[in-house]
Amino acid sequence: MARKDSAPSDTPKKPGRFAQVRQVFTASRAVDPMIGWWMLLAALAVVLVLVVIGILVGHWVYFLVISIPLGALAAAFVLSRRAESAAYRSIEGQPGAAGAALSSLRKGWHYEQQPVAAEAQRAGDMGSAAMVFRAVGRPGVVLLAEGPAARATRLAEAERKKVTRVAPGVPVSVVRVGEGGGEGVVSVRKVARTLTKMKPVLTKDEASAVNKRLKALGGVRPPVPQGVDPMRARVDRKAMRGR
Repeated sequence: MARKDSAPSDTPKKPGRFAQVRQVFTASRAVDPMIGWWMLLAALAVVLVLVVIGILVGHWVYFLVISIPLGALAAAFVLSRRAESAAYRSIEGQPGAAGAALSSLRKGWHYEQQPVAAEAQRAGDMGSAAMVFRAVGRPGVVLLAEGPAARATRLAEAERKKVTRVAPGVPVSVVRVGEGGGEGVVSVRKVARTLTKMKPVLTKDEASAVNKRLKALGGVRPPVPQGVDPMRARVDRKAMRGR
């Protein structure tokens, strides 16, 4: 009986744990050249402390053995924290940074990294682009306004009115996202933290229903201004943890 050859799988092979860690380290080092030294310092500090304790109690060999995996864990922790910081630094000031920051939201939020409203003063001028991104969760609907203050605020207000018509009674919050500080301005690295701290008023099912209602709107989302690609950068905490 002739054997039937199995069809080759089109599913790309997922990189292993060490390959993922290497990718995160390489990408982070491009932004933070000192990350390797900080990881080494953390690992050595853990090993040194445990060995000293081992010498004091008379079991330095045992403490040396257990200090090695704990030192590696400390280095991984430093990699995770500094990689997160490097990821945010790499997207700060870029058009679409607010949308990219939404990827760090935890489970329970509904969002897309494409803007629901966008406007550029001149075609292809990324610096003049004003955009509004939308996230839906238990606190209600949150609109993230990014770009020149006047146009971003106007776009967000127009979008707020649309949401209110489609989902009356649902709280709608507007957050201005930008760098350099200023009253009412949230930096891109604080976007997820700001949204997470908002008071929940909806159930998970209600938030899901509101999101479906908003997504069913036809002709609401305009095309992204020419030259603006909000998907070029994203913050992925799973990748930064090497999972």
